[in-house]
Amino acid sequence: MLDESAELSVSITQIVQRLKGTHLHSQLEKQAKECLHKPEIKLETLKDDVRRLLKASGMTCLPPPRHPRAPPEHTKEPLAYMRKAQVNWEKRILKSLNSMCTELGIPLARKRPVPEQNELTNKWNEMGTDEPGNIETQSPCFHSDMLKVLVGLKNPNNERSEDLTVRSHWGLIQVSLNVRDIPQTVSPPFFISLPSIFLIEHDSAAAQQYSRQGCPTGLRAQLWSLILNTTDDPEAITHYEQLKARVIHHDLLVDNLIYKDVKLTASNDDYYFVFEDYLYQVLLCFSRDTAVLEHFNYNCATPPKSCIQSKSGSEQCAVVYPPNGVIPFHGFSMYVAPLCFLYNEPSKLYSVFREMYIRYFFRLHSVSSHPSGIVSLCLQFERLLQTHLPQLFYHLREIGAQPLRIAFKWIVRAFSGYLSTDQLLLLWDRILGYDSLEIVAVLAAAVFAFRAENLMEVTSLASAEAVLADLSTLKVMPLLQIFLFATSV
Repeated sequence: MLDESAELSVSITQIVQRLKGTHLHSQLEKQAKECLHKPEIKLETLKDDVRRLLKASGMTCLPPPRHPRAPPEHTKEPLAYMRKAQVNWEKRILKSLNSMCTELGIPLARKRPVPEQNELTNKWNEMGTDEPGNIETQSPCFHSDMLKVLVGLKNPNNERSEDLTVRSHWGLIQVSLNVRDIPQTVSPPFFISLPSIFLIEHDSAAAQQYSRQGCPTGLRAQLWSLILNTTDDPEAITHYEQLKARVIHHDLLVDNLIYKDVKLTASNDDYYFVFEDYLYQVLLCFSRDTAVLEHFNYNCATPPKSCIQSKSGSEQCAVVYPPNGVIPFHGFSMYVAPLCFLYNEPSKLYSVFREMYIRYFFRLHSVSSHPSGIVSLCLQFERLLQTHLPQLFYHLREIGAQPLRIAFKWIVRAFSGYLSTDQLLLLWDRILGYDSLEIVAVLAAAVFAFRAENLMEVTSLASAEAVLADLSTLKVMPLLQIFLFATSV
């Protein structure tokens, strides 16, 4: 029988996720903050007080469920074949990590000697000048392996279904999901003026609505913080300092993956190399943050675990490793890098990145049927091209240049590292504004449409990749507008 408190926790988390970004959530949050300043409200007894109040009001009497409750993992991901694919993907990543641990002779975790702790403390703001950790560590292969998993997805119930049209076999993704053609995520928003008003009133729902038309450069940092409900309060700063202390006291194997990834990606990027120190600080702290585990309440993935000796040494116990449940992969640092342009205070930068990750970015490396999940985004991209540019899609397929093999790296990074930073931030404005990653798939299709004339002349995958190699000069909103206008005619 399922633990009722665990089931309740999952339900509450899912309800909160659905409420986020709505006007009701904004009002509830505002009322909660006001209540915290009342002397009769005490945080240490708040949970019991709420229960007592609900019981007194009779609101705890709920009607019995009509049907047996589904297990939490079924609620998080209803499709069994998706759950199975995610489990196999996790096993593959864990096997890679364990092999690395064995081959290099590096423990998963160790306590740093005091001299090493002091050295790291002194160099905390200058880690980019060093070659810390084992820089020869091989990061678990990600892009190509992840794409193979998605291409291999098959719904056993649809193998002989008549729903699979001839056109659906053109693409790499062979599962049937409900993805939108031209999603509402890029429909013209109604105009809201004077963003300073809702900054003063701390109205996150209004800020989210405003960001659909793009945030002013000078106000973007404040607006994003308001939408994500991140604060500069002492608790957030203290939490960051505690994470920093954990980094200084213990060395993890995944730290080497972080160092290697930053060196191979952001450090070689013309826009982001200057933020190398910030990236180390944020990502090392992120790996120790057990608060990140909460997102597994609505993420179909399962945090990896490792066995350690108990303090008595008599038995082994399983613990989540790394502590945040997320094994970094090649390109992971590019989720943080663009945010460095907005926040120069590490604790604030950290809070915003963590919230961006647990709301959006985790979906880009988890196998699920969610509309903003990587499977749906890839399928949506292919269907957009098949529907609106069928000749181009067919031509590329015939020469062995499947469009998704080129666009996958853009989608899985939400275009970070491919667009110029100002254009990327305009794209991410819309992700926050519409609370969806679907616009990433639409932009990927728009890029192919923009370069369609050149792509129709290519004769190989290599030449197609060359045509689409440099996206740094593209302008996001004109590109989207041209594509949407052309497909709506």
